[in-house]
Amino acid sequence: MQLEEGRVIKAYNSFFYVQTNTYSELVACKLRGKFKKTRRSQGVVPGDKVLIGRLPDGTGVVEEQLPRESMLRRPAVANVTQVILTFAAAQPDLHPLLLNRFLVLAEWSGLKNILICVNKADLHGGDIADFLNLYEQAGYRVLRVSAKEKQGMAELKEALAGETTVFAGPSGVGKSSLLNAIDDRLSLATGQVSDKIKRGKHTTRVAELLPYEQGFIVDTPGFSAMELGEIPLEELANFFPEFRPYLGKCRFAPCSHTHEPDCGVKTALAAGEISQERYEAYEAIYKEIQEAQQLKRKKEYK
Repeated sequence: MQLEEGRVIKAYNSFFYVQTNTYSELVACKLRGKFKKTRRSQGVVPGDKVLIGRLPDGTGVVEEQLPRESMLRRPAVANVTQVILTFAAAQPDLHPLLLNRFLVLAEWSGLKNILICVNKADLHGGDIADFLNLYEQAGYRVLRVSAKEKQGMAELKEALAGETTVFAGPSGVGKSSLLNAIDDRLSLATGQVSDKIKRGKHTTRVAELLPYEQGFIVDTPGFSAMELGEIPLEELANFFPEFRPYLGKCRFAPCSHTHEPDCGVKTALAAGEISQERYEAYEAIYKEIQEAQQLKRKKEYK
């Protein structure tokens, strides 16, 4: 049987829809048993590059799973090259700690291109400008856009070309509206924000790769349950880019950068090289991971 290489575009009801390199149509495929999800393996997920064999009825079978270049854990998406963390300037308000948690998860996933996209920029009066500058100073690219007003869309489209990009962020910030503003052929449902609670209702249900400008866009079900507890505490500081130049300058090793004397990170903080806001986010996330891991150990000993 001749095998064709392709990309898993979406998975639904035990079928994996593969776009092959030779034809644009999607092939509905089943998996060989060895590729199915187990407790130790995610199995085949959207974004995976695979080899498929065609069956007489036009469907296919995934015969080989090719090596991954990257892997996002929640939701599971393979071979992503870029993440755009999407937040709203208002309705709902931008939550600093939530943004920092997303940034840590993106850094932990090993993605080299991490962008912050602030949608609904037309709804704020400049009060978050200084806040966003902190992240630009930390090394992140920040895009200020408005899907409704078509503001900043050219820069966003340029950033998407040739990449496999996942849009992630809390619900209600306009991720699907942004994608429709980029290209209405994407035909995504857009989230409605409840006037009563001012929080988004999840409308995207299945992670799917959407072809765009020699790359793909991934719209995900949400990152709603962001688990940080799997991150090793001693590695957390590495996921704050502006901390990295100072990590080898601590008196003690390992150093938590929270209470030890002669800490390179805290010295940089005192000198204004690291912002107080970002350091406080580090402390909060450190404590969150610490408590989650302590709770996990208690459960294991019971």
